[in-house]
Amino acid sequence: MKIRRIIRITLLLTLALVLVIIACNAWLLIANRERIFHDHTALQPRDVALVLGTAPRLGRGLKNPFFEGRMDTAAKLWRDGKVRHLLVSGDNGQREYNEPVAMRDALVARGVPASSITLDYAGFRTLDSLVRAREIFGVNRLVVVTDDWHQPRTLFLASAAGLDAVGACSVDVPWQISKMTRVREWLSRVKAVADIYVLRTKPKFLGGKIALPIAEPAN
Repeated sequence: MKIRRIIRITLLLTLALVLVIIACNAWLLIANRERIFHDHTALQPRDVALVLGTAPRLGRGLKNPFFEGRMDTAAKLWRDGKVRHLLVSGDNGQREYNEPVAMRDALVARGVPASSITLDYAGFRTLDSLVRAREIFGVNRLVVVTDDWHQPRTLFLASAAGLDAVGACSVDVPWQISKMTRVREWLSRVKAVADIYVLRTKPKFLGGKIALPIAEPAN
């Protein structure tokens, strides 16, 4: 009897976990789909794009297609006049690892002037990047540049941070390469909901205010 009870409880807990995962994913996907843009020509111009960081290279020194796609998209948004300034936010927790600098260099190589780029060195997580965009850099309305699978969670966290945000999806990475990342994202969405409503998670680091040097639009 005891073994049966343990099995029954285990099955019920497993079912509850599966239902939570499904519910959180469905919520974030449905609630944010109208604010996610694959066709960037439909985007209304905004002053700032927040470009979320990732490692520029994978193992064995290979280029990271997620990084390349985000940089290509951010540079195109700037060239097309959809945004006037790029806030690049990533991890610089170790001296030898610096996502924001890698992002800036990649964008400059794509024709974006350094004066149109601001680096946020404390974007350790998506939540941190979004809260810091508002609290440190004074941004209230922005475009978020990241991958399609990342956008629902990002826009959920943006709303929780008090941001008026829309998502510009970066260049698609083929399923064969991105499938494991996409599967992991199912759990990351659950963690995001828990961060906001249960754990009340705060950024690892805030600091002093930094004004963005946004250029005036050309006449």
